[in-house]
Amino acid sequence: MIYLAPFVQTPPDVIERMLALAAIRSGDVLYDLGSGDGRVVIAAARRHGIRAAGFEIDPDLVRDSRQAIAAAALTGLAEIHERDILTADLTGATVVTLYLQPDTNLRLRPALFRQLRPGARVVSHEFGMGRWRPHRVERMTDADAVPRTIYLWRIGER
Repeated sequence: MIYLAPFVQTPPDVIERMLALAAIRSGDVLYDLGSGDGRVVIAAARRHGIRAAGFEIDPDLVRDSRQAIAAAALTGLAEIHERDILTADLTGATVVTLYLQPDTNLRLRPALFRQLRPGARVVSHEFGMGRWRPHRVERMTDADAVPRTIYLWRIGER
C-alpha cells in the first residue's frame, strides 16, 4: 500500500468554504480523493443533501469513516471506497475535492481532465495543480488563526 499524502484533518470551516466555492447544487455528486476520516463526504451529504463518496487507501480510516457515516444516518447518501485514488473511476463526479500533496495533485490532473465532464468542479485545499490556472483562488484564516488557500478549477474552462 502506497500512501500519496499524510492524513491531516481539514478544519470544518475550511470544508464549508470548499463546498461553498464548489457551488454545490441539487444533483451534484461529490468525490473526495484521499478522504481520510470522511468529514468532507459527511459534510456534503448532510449539509447539501447530495450523494458523496470518498476514496481512501488506509483500511483503518475507511472503517472509521464508514462508522461515522452510519452514526450520522447518511448511509443512503454517503459512502467510502477503499481504493487507490490513482486508479479510482472519477466519471460519476460533478465535484472533486482534494487535500493532498502538490506532486499527487499533478499525478491526478490527467485523470481529472480525461474523466470529468465539462463543467465539473475541482476544489483543492492548500495546493495547486502546477500550470493549470485556477478559475478562482480564495484565501481565508480558519478558526485556529491558520491561513488557508482554496483553489477552484472548472473542467473545460481556461
